[in-house]
Amino acid sequence: MGVDASQLEKYGLSLHARFKAGKLNKITDVPGVKVGQVTLNDPARNLHTGVTAIIPAQGNVFQDKLLASGQVLNGFGKTTGLVQVQELGTLETPVLLTNTFAVGTCWNALTRYMLARNPDIGIKTGTVNPVVMECNDGDLNDIRAMAVTEADALAALRAAESGPADFAEGAVGAGTGMCCLGFKGGIGSASRVLSLGQADYHLGVLVSSNFGVLGNLRIGDRFVGEETKEAVIARAKAEQNPRYARYWQQKDQGSIVMVIACDLPLSSRQLGRLARRAAVGLARTGSYIGDGSGDIALAFSTASRISHYAKDPVSIAALPDSQLDDVFAAGAEAVEEAVISALLHAQTLAGIRGNTVYALRDFLTEQVQD
Repeated sequence: MGVDASQLEKYGLSLHARFKAGKLNKITDVPGVKVGQVTLNDPARNLHTGVTAIIPAQGNVFQDKLLASGQVLNGFGKTTGLVQVQELGTLETPVLLTNTFAVGTCWNALTRYMLARNPDIGIKTGTVNPVVMECNDGDLNDIRAMAVTEADALAALRAAESGPADFAEGAVGAGTGMCCLGFKGGIGSASRVLSLGQADYHLGVLVSSNFGVLGNLRIGDRFVGEETKEAVIARAKAEQNPRYARYWQQKDQGSIVMVIACDLPLSSRQLGRLARRAAVGLARTGSYIGDGSGDIALAFSTASRISHYAKDPVSIAALPDSQLDDVFAAGAEAVEEAVISALLHAQTLAGIRGNTVYALRDFLTEQVQD
């Protein structure tokens, strides 16, 4: 459930949180948001990949769309659907996260999922805009096998529909084969509760973290990457682990996709501003958004629904921009914690071509309590 403060404390670490976390400290603290995952973990076939599905709201999101915005911080990525989201300012499907070579497969599955629930698509109305987001898990997974199937994507969607609000983090779903800042990365999540006026609102983040280079990780005020780098290299040399060879020449050429959900009354333009602030939380963890990295954020709100067949003028309630500072701060804070949560939940994984990526926890030293 996000980052457990007591777990951080035992390693002498802390995150600076201005805002209270939600009940689960996950994206599913936003009412109506659900998450389901399918994990493909088969060492004999060098398969370490999967699918993570996010259902953004209750009801039919094609018929009653959500306000949304997608923002590209660095565009080395293959996400689908952002062009229309950016143009129209709405999200009309669930969101699937997976590996790079499974984008087409998941797009097909998500299209079939939407067609089955909307018999008017392609007949009485236009087509549909599936949103699929990806990172490259080829350091650990046999990505060329293209093992993710449409059945896997549909199973993740079904799991989201029927599963509990709580869900696993770390090396699961789309995050199974991901690496982050020299350690095992994956799925991470966090949430914040904001009190604005007389109402409480929820903001949640889910990331698939696969970015950064060894030595750059920062948690709170400590440069954990620099503190642990020599121990990581020593272990890699002792185990003849090629994943960390020539680490000083490695570049930030992974990726991260960040999904921000909220029930705040925000316009699509304001959601775009919120999505851009994901870069603030990302930078706090040690990312410099490298040349070869795909760093993409999608933000949506459940506060207003836009009818697909609306003919009358649409009225949308939105906060004044002058009230957005806390929203931006909470969003950046949740992105930062979601990344750290992915790192702390992940375990060491041995993957393809002899590559093993170590868990951060293997190199954190517990502090002696007086």
